[in-house]
Amino acid sequence: MAAKIKKGDRVHVLAGKDKGKTGDVLKVLPGKGRAVVQGVNIVRRHQRQTASQEGGIIAKEAPLDLSNLAIEDPKDGKPTRVGFKILEDGRKVRYAKRSGETIDG
Repeated sequence: MAAKIKKGDRVHVLAGKDKGKTGDVLKVLPGKGRAVVQGVNIVRRHQRQTASQEGGIIAKEAPLDLSNLAIEDPKDGKPTRVGFKILEDGRKVRYAKRSGETIDG
């Protein structure tokens, strides 16, 4: 199955402690069905000091379940579901079901 959410997409959080927030997808973990979104689901972790990194308590983004994310509609910026369609030139593209606008290319 093709991925409905990809790295670089602007998404809205639909559920959880960060409900209503938006951010860009930094990383998608398809095997686990999760994604890391910039500035969302921030957790604090203890980090051991290494030669390249200082130790202490650091804040970083934790992965969210893909079911709790919705892509932002390119037309009006509201959350939308994603569909797939084949263009005349044979390319398969994602489109926003809310407005019918294509998401990629």
